[in-house]
Amino acid sequence: MNETAFSEGPVSPGTPQGRAVPVAQRLEALTAFLTEHKAGDVASLELSGETAFAEAMIVATAGSMRQAQALADGVAELCRERGFECLRIEGYAAAQWILVDCNDIIVHILLGPARELYRLEDLWGRAARSGASATEDRP
Repeated sequence: MNETAFSEGPVSPGTPQGRAVPVAQRLEALTAFLTEHKAGDVASLELSGETAFAEAMIVATAGSMRQAQALADGVAELCRERGFECLRIEGYAAAQWILVDCNDIIVHILLGPARELYRLEDLWGRAARSGASATEDRP
């Protein structure tokens, strides 16, 4: 798979049955998939009411570019199989930080150095706790 294949349309538009699955169940399925396929430090964050773009976010670490791409492919395939929406995949070619947009769940697959640099779960955790920009108090 390459990145240009994802920019022309949805990876999986989803099915009515798949789109009807509650966010918590889809979040659990995606998190379980990443954990079972050896993603490191899988963290899920509930964002309900915090953002307009997603209900939840998953952040996971890949040990290599190849593993990051395989995890992204696997998430897209899981969405196809279960009828979940998977709108697009970004960053696939570079594979340092791959974003899988599952509509109301965003999956971030990062290599270790990128995850340490951006600290997404820390950033979003602070924002959720304070209701303000988390970058203000970041060291």
